[in-house]
Amino acid sequence: MVSPTTMAAVRASGAIPNAEYLLSAEGVRKEFPGVVALDDVQFKLRRGSVHALMGENGAGKSTLMKILAGIYTPDQGEVLLKGQKIRLKSPLDALENGIAMIHQELNLMPFMTVAENIWIRREPKNRFGFVDHGEMHRKTAELFKRLNIVMDPEVQVRDLSVANRQMVEIAKAVSYESDVLIMDEPTSALTEREVDHLFTIIRDLRSQGIGIVYITHKMNELFEIADEFSVFRDGKYIGTHASTDVTRDDIIRMMVGREITQMFPKEDVPIGDVVLSVRNLNLKGVFHDISFDVRAGEILGIAGLVGSGRSNVAETIFGVTPATSGTISINGKQVNIDSPNTAIKHRMAFLTEDRKDTGCLLILDILENMQIAVLQDKFVKNGFVSEGALTKVCEEMSKKLRVKTPNLSERIENLSGGNQQKVLIGRWLLTNPRILILDEPTRGIDVGAKAEIHRFVTELAKDGVAVIMISSEMPEVLGMSDRVMVMHEGRVTGILDRAEATQVKVMELAAQ
Repeated sequence: MVSPTTMAAVRASGAIPNAEYLLSAEGVRKEFPGVVALDDVQFKLRRGSVHALMGENGAGKSTLMKILAGIYTPDQGEVLLKGQKIRLKSPLDALENGIAMIHQELNLMPFMTVAENIWIRREPKNRFGFVDHGEMHRKTAELFKRLNIVMDPEVQVRDLSVANRQMVEIAKAVSYESDVLIMDEPTSALTEREVDHLFTIIRDLRSQGIGIVYITHKMNELFEIADEFSVFRDGKYIGTHASTDVTRDDIIRMMVGREITQMFPKEDVPIGDVVLSVRNLNLKGVFHDISFDVRAGEILGIAGLVGSGRSNVAETIFGVTPATSGTISINGKQVNIDSPNTAIKHRMAFLTEDRKDTGCLLILDILENMQIAVLQDKFVKNGFVSEGALTKVCEEMSKKLRVKTPNLSERIENLSGGNQQKVLIGRWLLTNPRILILDEPTRGIDVGAKAEIHRFVTELAKDGVAVIMISSEMPEVLGMSDRVMVMHEGRVTGILDRAEATQVKVMELAAQ
């Protein structure tokens, strides 16, 4: 095996210029307790190309990429960089060998500045050995200018939107001047305009000879940016094709091994009385005069560009950030929702947009994550938890949502992003909500799981649940909603009935 130090020299000298592939993996196997994550898989990346990696959640995509990025060590198989076998023992090894990865779950330090996050462990020093903050600011500004990113290098990451945090991650990866760049769901929090910007960056990097591995669940992105793609299913390699040689349906069949005939199974269900009524809701400096109703059995979609205030409205309704003024009424009675606990008592549930920061308790197991919202409910008597009954309903919910796990004692951080999302959805469904707020419910979820969740949301509407669904994906909003409320810069710019809601009308309202 070639050591990282030796490979750094290989990389610098281009010791094997005729190697057919920039990076490849052969016969890779990786097991976790009770799960075979990868079983004899292969992957080959050409220099100056974008290679998309496709598959359902739990297919093994991220596991293989973490092996290539030095986070995991394979149990079997080998990894080759420019034709040379390498064994990466850490992410630092990977970076020294020119392999950088942008993770699906962002890994920034929230209480540090943008510049400090980008240059962490590589800070420029002055002649006294102290960090040269002026030089670090200059280098960050220069990097942002190169990538056409408009952002203050001195702002703290905690004050950035999810979309801007994603752009910081991208800039940080590019700053390593790597030969291989791995992007795991890089557009999950980006607007259409920001996605176009990212694709411009990717095309520029590709033209420089950089090989890019691109993990995505969005079919349109594959056809727009990828030169070729590989499909994994249940930890196995299925095949590789040029993106020009296949259709969307071909890829879905490879991914799921079956036809998905109805991605948005919206049904006409009886719409009942108003369950939630919001009037003139304000949060100073964030949003203004928000008014709308949601009825039993109705799915109200909320659309708008990132920064429009969609998520802020949801958080205020749920009591995370209580309103400055305005009223919230449930079943015709005005209520004061000053905390999430109060919201839950009113049979309200809220799936947040960022499952890592505000959803999952990563160090706990699946059972603990799923049961936490009902620990003060019917499963607690005289201060004691009915463990048997609670475990049983959690197991039933896990099966219903098809969470891929050997058992509920598995730590949730070991699940794929999509399966983590299912656990969080299960957490809130256990509360038997009458008002369900879903903020980006299918972000980072594969097409098969998306269809399952959409069907489940439809069933909830049929049972009379009032659903609010926030989504950055226009087909999801248009396909699932009875009405669409559009926001722009903290205000409602229009509410459209399903029959009149089109992509053009929604975008016109979102950009006012």
